Order: sequence, then C-alpha cells, then structure tokens
Amino acid sequence: PNPFNPSTRINYTLRNQTEVTLSVFDAMGRMVASINKGVQEPGSHFINFNGTKLSSGVYYYKLQTAFFTDTKKMLLIK
Repeated sequence: PNPFNPSTRINYTLRNQTEVTLSVFDAMGRMVASINKGVQEPGSHFINFNGTKLSSGVYYYKLQTAFFTDTKKMLLIK
C-alpha cells in the first residue's frame, strides 16, 4: 500500500476463523484509527483504509487476530 493517497487496500489471509482488528498509528505511536472487522472465516480478505482526514507522513498499521499480529509501515502522500 505504499505510497497511498488518500486510501489504500490492505490484503491479508486467515488460516483459521478469528476476530480481526486493524489499528493505525502515526510516527509518534498515537492510534489514529481502529477498524474492527469482527469474526472472519479462513481465506483471503482485505480492509480499505481511508486516510483523508490524516496529514501526509509515515503511519504504521497493526493487523491483529487471536493467532498473529502483523505490523507494517505505510506512507501517505497528499
């Protein structure tokens, strides 16, 4: 999803049925968004993230389930 303006699609694959939450943090570690997708079935999924209300800069997203946590950097350029 790098760079993105103003939205991006975050793809992920689940091996088990689990609850999915996406949190977005700014470079200072402050949470700027949280999206709870609820319980999802195994397979390929995606979350559309809209950064319209955010300023340009580096952000980190954390995709969290009961089985794993994945954190990646993304760059918003307006």
